[in-house]
Amino acid sequence: MSVQTNRTEPLEESEVFHILGNDRRRAIVQLLAAADGQIDVSDVATEIAATESDTTPVPNNLYKSVYVSLQQTHLPQLEEDAVIEYDSDAKTIRPGGHFDEVLQYVDGHSDDYSRVLQLHLGLCTLGLVIIALAGLEVPVFSSIDPVLSSVMMFLAVAASSLYQLLG
Repeated sequence: MSVQTNRTEPLEESEVFHILGNDRRRAIVQLLAAADGQIDVSDVATEIAATESDTTPVPNNLYKSVYVSLQQTHLPQLEEDAVIEYDSDAKTIRPGGHFDEVLQYVDGHSDDYSRVLQLHLGLCTLGLVIIALAGLEVPVFSSIDPVLSSVMMFLAVAASSLYQLLG
């Protein structure tokens, strides 16, 4: 049975840092992201215990310790913050309402970052096309100075980068 949370407001950045400040909670988020949907708590405990252990196979007492800490501490906190949905009967977890919000801090990138990279790629491609057309002396483009157009494209990319860094 899953304990439902009514939390709908976004997580504060400090809450995300608190959530991810623990190695086991961070591992839960990473493993769930890699699982693409749902994962068994026993699989999560096995992976975390294997990471923490220097021996193979993982000692049973370490596995049990990890499993209990997940059940008693980490999974309830992640569910309370709506990062996961935890089915305590089936012993499975799946992403909650704030999962993607937290995952972007783990992955180190977000959709905004991807859009900026796409913009920069587009500007660079446009600049190369203009330079090529000017070099081939295509009528409208032959009057464009390739050096000036290159500088303008570099300035556009630099301005966009600066805006993203300061924004």
